[in-house]
Amino acid sequence: QAQQECNEELQGGMAHGRLAMKAAQAAMVMVLLSSSAMAQQDLKLSKNATSASKDSKSSIGGHIISGYADAFISSLMMIIVSELGDKTFFIAAIMAMKHSRWIVFSGAIAALALMTVLSSAFGYLLPNILPRAYTHYASIVLFIIFGARLLKEGLEMESGKVSEELEEVENELAKVGKKTDVETADGNNQSNDNVSFTNGILWQSFILTFLAEWGDRSQIATIALAAHKDPWGVTIGGTLGHAICTGLAVLGGRMLASRISEKTVALSGGTLFLLFAIHGILQIF
Repeated sequence: QAQQECNEELQGGMAHGRLAMKAAQAAMVMVLLSSSAMAQQDLKLSKNATSASKDSKSSIGGHIISGYADAFISSLMMIIVSELGDKTFFIAAIMAMKHSRWIVFSGAIAALALMTVLSSAFGYLLPNILPRAYTHYASIVLFIIFGARLLKEGLEMESGKVSEELEEVENELAKVGKKTDVETADGNNQSNDNVSFTNGILWQSFILTFLAEWGDRSQIATIALAAHKDPWGVTIGGTLGHAICTGLAVLGGRMLASRISEKTVALSGGTLFLLFAIHGILQIF
């Protein structure tokens, strides 16, 4: 009987031991499953973080590209509709009829590129001096004023009428031409075929273009654009626009001036400026 009891106790102990082992095994399985689940969760979080980082970088990059493209296109269009038939356009056109086209183009585009860089830099610095909201509102007001003026001038123009700016430029260049003729007669004028810092025609084209552009509508509009758009886009787009207009001027500006309706250019420019103003108003909301 004692042996039977001993056997029963032994069997009961073995049963408890097996249960304990099963419990331990179950616990180990649970720990392993839990660890695996945590590892998968960490991996998923890591992937999500990496994806979010890539999306964030992609979003920032897309925003920069979009801002640059907007500024580039706006500046390019603004310069083209402002400078076609403008005083600087006629300066290049008339000078190219008497002198080397390449020399005239080099001097004019150098002056216009410098003016565009200065205007964009000033527009970029304005928000650092004044609150950005004020510069944004000021640019909207300027665009409205310029747009309204151009539309008013365009509506009052007569089709086929000779441009007043063309007559003014011809008179100014006639005076300058007399001085140049005197210098040539005295033997003080060098060859006008080479691009050099001593070329009188190059400096004449540069100075006349720079002075004509200073305070012009397109300069102030460039400042206004750079104040609330990407300054690099404004600078490159504006310089390209000037290069296109000046290139057209030296290649056949006088002929283009007689064929392109100044009224149409003025109305197009006024409409574009008003569109810039509307775009600026929509950005507020």
